[in-house]
Amino acid sequence: MRRVVTGHDEHGRSVVVSDGPVPRSREFTSLPGWVSRVPWATEPGERIDRTGEDPTAKLTSLLPAPGGTRFVVLTFPPDSAMADPAFDPVAFDLEQRADSPGIADLMEPDGMHTTPTVDYGIVLRGEIVLELDDGHRTRLSAGDVVIQNGTRHGWRNLSGQPVTMAFVLVGAEREG
Repeated sequence: MRRVVTGHDEHGRSVVVSDGPVPRSREFTSLPGWVSRVPWATEPGERIDRTGEDPTAKLTSLLPAPGGTRFVVLTFPPDSAMADPAFDPVAFDLEQRADSPGIADLMEPDGMHTTPTVDYGIVLRGEIVLELDDGHRTRLSAGDVVIQNGTRHGWRNLSGQPVTMAFVLVGAEREG
């Protein structure tokens, strides 16, 4: 995946300040086909960085604080990959915790999770199922958009093909 970042030169003109692969990208070894990329992030109250300095290297959590954002692109292998006898859930959990601090801590064994965020999700390629805690399942295809309002949910790739989704997570205050 290519990432182009703009900024400003010393005269205030807009310029491309970087053009290349997403530096914070990981292809998991514990679950082949699972790919996590973090193209960008902002912190609460942050001003526009005119230099386009990469904020992803200094992230300590993929869970944004209220008013912060995270832009994440995930590729999900088919769920059948986790049924493979070679799949090691402990190794996957360790890799998730290293790659996705903050969010990984909220994952339940069945993949369900709840984050204090409003997430804008776009299916870029493939077909995936959004499962909610009442068991309701909604099938999403390429081009579909989901707005996740801090609800408990899980993603199920019941197809035989990888699915790629882009997410923008916006940190929010949870209602009491």
